Amino acid sequence: MFSGCRHLLGVTHSPAQVAELLEKYGLAPQKAKGQNFVADPNTVRRIARLARIGEGSKVVEIGPGVGSLTLALLETGAAVTAVELDAGMIGPLGEVAPDAKVVLADAMHADWSEILGGVPHVLVANLPYNIATPLIADLLDDVALIERMLVMVQLEVGERLAAKPGSKTYGIPSVKVAYWGTAKVVGQVPPTVFIPQPRVDSALVEIVRHPDGPATTADPDRLFLLVRTAFGMRRKMLRKSLGSMVAADAFDIAQVRPEARPEELSVEEWGRLAIAAP
Repeated sequence: MFSGCRHLLGVTHSPAQVAELLEKYGLAPQKAKGQNFVADPNTVRRIARLARIGEGSKVVEIGPGVGSLTLALLETGAAVTAVELDAGMIGPLGEVAPDAKVVLADAMHADWSEILGGVPHVLVANLPYNIATPLIADLLDDVALIERMLVMVQLEVGERLAAKPGSKTYGIPSVKVAYWGTAKVVGQVPPTVFIPQPRVDSALVEIVRHPDGPATTADPDRLFLLVRTAFGMRRKMLRKSLGSMVAADAFDIAQVRPEARPEELSVEEWGRLAIAAP
């Protein structure tokens, strides 16, 4: 029971404990905010282990909810900053994880420089499904202090983030991630560990920034304009989908086949094409 207990470091939430916390504070998971709370000690400790964090690590968590994963992160000895949109969750978080720094903010519009204090962090989070892809893209673009991520997302999203050229799941998010770093799916999580249970499996995805910056020196605005345009006509060959933007000789200069379709190009090839067709 949580009653009268303020510090539960070393204890992670069972389904009964999650339900008790929600009842105590008069809360319920909100679908509009993508709230599916992890209620399985083995899962959150597995995430913390896969995140490769420990004493001295600086960790930022987005969407901590009632603190299930927060507790597992604290258990490693890491310093945890938890960014939560729902003001109702501040009470439960303060009760069960007082050692975490809790920031009430919308992660999509947060002042990350202030939150991270100019110090590199690892992002470890069960991300709300409804914002996962744009949030990851924004953090990669704008928050270099997040050097590494271990995120739980919808399985389909995770496969897209980590997809390689030539696969059916390779698309705009795949190119975005490859531009900034490397990604791989390091595990799967069943719906049964959540309250409420989602209708899909989840994936654990690790994203590590390239140590020397982006994968190509091409102008990113130009590169991703080409990427978005081509994937918007995914079934067409590049000479058709990009015909008004890329001269025929630019394909030769970039060493990219005009007959190729967008899912066949690596981020380096997209970069060469963007440079050849400014």
